[in-house]
Amino acid sequence: MTLIRLTGVTKTFPRPSKDAASVVAVDDVSLTVAAGEVCGIIGYSGAGKSTVLRLVNALETPTSGTVEIDGRDITHLRERELRALRGDIGMIFQQFNLFDSRTVAKNVAYPLEVARRPRTEITARVEELLRFVGLADKAGSYPEQLSGGQKQRVGIARALATSPRILLADEATSALDPDTTQEVLALLKRVNAELGVTILVITHEMDVIRTLADRVVVMEHGRIIESGDVFDVLSSPQHAATRRFVASIIEDVPAGPQLRTLRERHPGRIVTLQIGDGGRIGDLEPGGQVAATQADVFAALAAHDVRFELVHGGINDIRGRVFGHLTLALSGDADAVQRAIDTVSAFAPLIEEDSRG
Repeated sequence: MTLIRLTGVTKTFPRPSKDAASVVAVDDVSLTVAAGEVCGIIGYSGAGKSTVLRLVNALETPTSGTVEIDGRDITHLRERELRALRGDIGMIFQQFNLFDSRTVAKNVAYPLEVARRPRTEITARVEELLRFVGLADKAGSYPEQLSGGQKQRVGIARALATSPRILLADEATSALDPDTTQEVLALLKRVNAELGVTILVITHEMDVIRTLADRVVVMEHGRIIESGDVFDVLSSPQHAATRRFVASIIEDVPAGPQLRTLRERHPGRIVTLQIGDGGRIGDLEPGGQVAATQADVFAALAAHDVRFELVHGGINDIRGRVFGHLTLALSGDADAVQRAIDTVSAFAPLIEEDSRG
């Protein structure tokens, strides 16, 4: 079931000065997010991703197009209706946005107080959420006494206070160190898996997408340039901007000075193979290719009595599926090496980087 739907949405902001042009922050964007899904929107600064988030929670109104939540067009709702809508949408922020003068428990309680929930309900809900995020012992602490990761856990607990169906995360890990980032992402995965909350996450970090998201949307200059299942997009990016993001977390094919260094250090033919989930030689459809496993490739090389050395690359695990690039130096009888390359290239995408110019 589609929970969030943007159809032909454009958002234009007025000219910042008399001589400047108006700013098109979002340009004809259509997007759906299914109930229970984790969808990541990635893009560089100015791509329009944060504006999309503000359109979803109705903090911005589209210049054209429609925004629907659970089949309801929210574009022209009255303020009272918008307040009710936002109670079903939680929000976590890059800089935490906690009240310094309130304890952890009081920060989590705030949305419930605004909603005028009974005090006994508030107390029980706050205790439940602090246990869920692992901060039950910090209820009486103040934000200044917490680490960055603990502050973000409080932010997540607060965002969940009203039991929203949708959680919006705006660069929620950008202010955290790598280890803490992984802890927060693990918590968000629990929110999705155990509570069934649909998550729309905005980020410029591809590792966040790889770890958390089911589906990724890539934006540039206000437009969607690529989207799809995270594994499909990361293993075969189509747009130049997407390839730049993917290159930040995945070893690619060596080229230029890097390739020349490999040639100097390793004798034999240098080849790069695409490795994936599998697909044995006998499983290959006529005329097709599959990304083989390491075992498939190594067995084929050994069968031709070809020696090989791994000189570059690595394997990536994306939500239980694997892919990557392995660069090997092959040595042995020249004809045997060629036969081995021919055999492997019949069932695994192969890029031969053996030009010695």
